[in-house]
Amino acid sequence: MSSVFSVELFYVISGVVFAAVGWRALRNPRQPRRWGSVIFWTLLAVVYLFGQSLPPAAVGYGVLAMAVLAALRQVEKPESEGASREERAAAAERLGNRLFVPTLLIPVTAVVGALVLARIHFGAVWLLDKKQATLAALGVGGLIALGTALRLTGAKPAVPLGEGSRLLQAIGWALVLPQMLAALGGIFAQAGVGQVVSELVAGALPTQYPFVAVAAYCVGMALFTMCMGNAFAAFPVITLGLGLPLIVQQHHGNVAIMAGIGMLSGYCGTLMTPMAANFNIVPAMLLELRDKNAVIKAQVPLALTILAANVVIMYLTVYRF
Repeated sequence: MSSVFSVELFYVISGVVFAAVGWRALRNPRQPRRWGSVIFWTLLAVVYLFGQSLPPAAVGYGVLAMAVLAALRQVEKPESEGASREERAAAAERLGNRLFVPTLLIPVTAVVGALVLARIHFGAVWLLDKKQATLAALGVGGLIALGTALRLTGAKPAVPLGEGSRLLQAIGWALVLPQMLAALGGIFAQAGVGQVVSELVAGALPTQYPFVAVAAYCVGMALFTMCMGNAFAAFPVITLGLGLPLIVQQHHGNVAIMAGIGMLSGYCGTLMTPMAANFNIVPAMLLELRDKNAVIKAQVPLALTILAANVVIMYLTVYRF
């Protein structure tokens, strides 16, 4: 089944952007660790552009090479690139709240696309990727936002590429951390880590009590998310190891309520870990905060409060509906 806007199309667009970042790093005389940065962004571009055609082992070795480059601190942003702080402040003052229009168009398009555009087709050709309509709509929203931003600011098409390159290099290796951690979660689930966690918890806690089972699951989701940095990575491991055997099978709880509140408990862990780099470390880097953990420190009290509320809410609902 073919589509006009497929997820693969946006993978290719992303790959082209990453390749452009590598090219700019190569040509920038002020680029620190030039060759490390060039190799990192080129490998990432290759994965996005040709990942479906390459052998899985080749992609795996490429990812390992990227991890080694990041660990050896060979991926760094340029010392100075793009508009100055004064120029950006002047442009922001001139545009005012209109700056938020392109940003807001992305989620609006994603919602409208998933609900409306996903149903549009021309014979056998669908407007959006039928299997992943939401992701395809998100990509379309990005294209619409890009066009709107160009018209709003009057910038040339080369400006988004340059500023995007600057932003991506500022984020650096943290950009790919969520994908790697999500893949690691799948590996853990296949390796039977959930069963090991279940046996450890069952031996240490009185899980025959329904409240203890709920608390173990919610807290386990938060803690494992803190280790993995990604609630989606923690979910299959902890749900298979604790949620299903304890809450659903042993105490006959509602699986939908357990899964929904369990995922929210995992998000509480996201707020409290530097492993969730795109949420907690990248903002501190982009804002140039002195304390790189400032975002985490501000979020911990609220995260613990929400986690405690999740335990209570799940206990009051999961066994009653």
